[in-house]
Amino acid sequence: MSPGTSVPVVSVVVVNYNAGDLLSECVGAVLGSDVSVEVIVSDNGSDDGSLEHLRAMFNADPRLRILENRVNLGFAAANNRALPLMRADRLLFLNPDCLVGPDTLGRMLAFMDSRPDVGMAGCIVRNPDGSEQVASRRAIPDPWIALKRILRLDRLLPDRGGRRLNLHHEPLPAEPVEVEAISGSFMLVSRRALDAVGPLDEGYFLHCEDLDWFVRFRQAGWTIALVPNVSVIHHKGACSRRSPLMVERHKHRGMERFYRKFQARGYPALFNGLVIFGIRAHYWSRVLVDTLSRMLGRPRQGKVD
Repeated sequence: MSPGTSVPVVSVVVVNYNAGDLLSECVGAVLGSDVSVEVIVSDNGSDDGSLEHLRAMFNADPRLRILENRVNLGFAAANNRALPLMRADRLLFLNPDCLVGPDTLGRMLAFMDSRPDVGMAGCIVRNPDGSEQVASRRAIPDPWIALKRILRLDRLLPDRGGRRLNLHHEPLPAEPVEVEAISGSFMLVSRRALDAVGPLDEGYFLHCEDLDWFVRFRQAGWTIALVPNVSVIHHKGACSRRSPLMVERHKHRGMERFYRKFQARGYPALFNGLVIFGIRAHYWSRVLVDTLSRMLGRPRQGKVD
């Protein structure tokens, strides 16, 4: 982008790691927005041709800039590397397998303009079939609920107070509402809030860095809001299909880091030990299932939680 280019109303960063043709589809959708945008693609050493395809389609567009990190820096670090290049007052952190509509950003920005207390906003994230995705609207994980799920004790020990982590089965609210957590695939952030809270924690490689951010935003006094009449399509998992066990490893490391950082101090040592044991046992059970499935020549059953 040349120095004389006018400042866009929203800067979009897309972290890519072998997202295939979805990367170009994602970027093309953003560039088709009805508001002025710039897009920074921060690439973590992709080798699937996704960058070559992107350049062939959009390299002449001055609104697009590509950062080649050469290696996989992880999600948080790759996003943070793009921050000095983002010029707008509103910053969108968007997954490369997430597709916006022409009016998505305009409607989200209109909401943010009306609510100066909102530091971060999300929308309804849908699967390609139109159903709402599990993590579209959610709560910060409660250690007791998380431990029961990890140890498969959900049915034996019912939740107290009706608290649920994922809210996608509940009726959609009629208007924007404050929430504890949104989907990390689409996070629209105020620059003022980002300057106050700080960037993503690069101690996470993949998974839970968004939860960390949500907690820090709320601790700093900023509202996190969900706009229910705006939605995007998310082809979940496009960047993680090659190495599912690596994803599991980083996910569980992220869970442990998040728990130690924000929640462990509120519980006795015995409970903390059970939580850490449960997280690690859950990971190794996934490894065992995957290994046995490979030995038996069968595809692994189930899904990543």
